[in-house]
Amino acid sequence: MTARIGVVTFPGSLDDRDTQRAIRLAGAEPVALWHKDKDLKQVDAVVLPGGFSYGDYLRAGAISRFSPVMETVIEQAKAGLPVLGICNGFQILTEAHLLPGGMLGNDHLHFICRDQKLRVENAETSWTADYEAGQEIHIPLKNMDGRYVADQYTLDKLEAEGRVAFRYLDFNPNGSLNDIAGITNEAGNVVGLMPHPEHAVEPLVGTGRTDGLPFFTSILKKLVNV
Repeated sequence: MTARIGVVTFPGSLDDRDTQRAIRLAGAEPVALWHKDKDLKQVDAVVLPGGFSYGDYLRAGAISRFSPVMETVIEQAKAGLPVLGICNGFQILTEAHLLPGGMLGNDHLHFICRDQKLRVENAETSWTADYEAGQEIHIPLKNMDGRYVADQYTLDKLEAEGRVAFRYLDFNPNGSLNDIAGITNEAGNVVGLMPHPEHAVEPLVGTGRTDGLPFFTSILKKLVNV
């Protein structure tokens, strides 16, 4: 049976189709989910894609967090459903309190778009198992509100528990504390990051590398082995 991975579309999402393509390339079946529907259509995992949902009004992800679909996503994520938040999806996950901390505007106050070098810090989550801890990868980054912040207690807890999933290398593009590019929850089923792995799955486009594809093959293997 083919694994089915849902991709939620919010008003203002712009990377949902790219994410669906990445899922298909990994060998799974992408399932389109609409933000107003609570029904997740019995998918095996969910991706909250990048974009500017609701125009980033109030705060990035603050309105989307209250979309009907998120009620079900939150409930099922707490029960173990794998959930990946990419860029705006990461912002939504923090607003929904599925991941700690929050996102603020880039410290240089400008939108940034670049190929970003990262280090994989945690290769034991549902979405990172096809990487190796310490592996260096290149993933496209594009954001205006990508500065990860948290209080010192939360930062210390994330570091002590190995819940920093990815860290920026060579250059911190947005002022994120501890150079954090992505984190995971305690169970390892919920992961959020600001860079866009769905834009690094084919050598013809994006970075010209396929460093983002293991996100989607990792979850596929996780689901097959459950």
